[in-house]
Amino acid sequence: MTKPAPSFYFPAPRTEKFCSQCGSALIRRIPPDDSHMRDVCEHCGAVHYQNPRNVVGTIPVWGDKILLCRRAIEPRYDKWTLPAGFMELSETLDQGALRETQEEAGAQIKMGPLYTIIDVPHANQVHLFFLATVLSPELHPGPESLEAGFFDKSEIPWGELAFRTVSTTLEHYFEDKPSGKYPVRHYDITMAVAH
Repeated sequence: MTKPAPSFYFPAPRTEKFCSQCGSALIRRIPPDDSHMRDVCEHCGAVHYQNPRNVVGTIPVWGDKILLCRRAIEPRYDKWTLPAGFMELSETLDQGALRETQEEAGAQIKMGPLYTIIDVPHANQVHLFFLATVLSPELHPGPESLEAGFFDKSEIPWGELAFRTVSTTLEHYFEDKPSGKYPVRHYDITMAVAH
């Protein structure tokens, strides 16, 4: 029997309490012509939709090494990860990935192309990682990182990686590296099958 994942992997629906249109209390129900439970305002009729959150990050490469950060926050405190985090409003995917890399590692990078798109439906998230070239080995980790460092394939702490999306992305990076061709890969992490 499989052990259930920790509860933070299965977040409760993000329900709102009050309507952003009129301030009235919201209820949960399936609106007419819909198939999902929604936050609905019975006063003004507004339907408040909840959508997946984008997590954006990079695979920062310095020579033959990858930049990883050791997390100073939960979930997965003290585990290693690629620099990544939630996308902010009013920024593009690559702007968010660049910002997260600078905030978490203090690294100066040149952004490359999108590499992995990983659906994480049980966490209501989509993780997107871009290839990136590190421009200097000088790092200044921010408050969300205990430390940051460069690792070649044999040095990566595979058993201490924070998230399956990170290990999946790194495994495929090293699989593609010999050819120098990095096609965009799309996964559903619950099935771990490429699309």
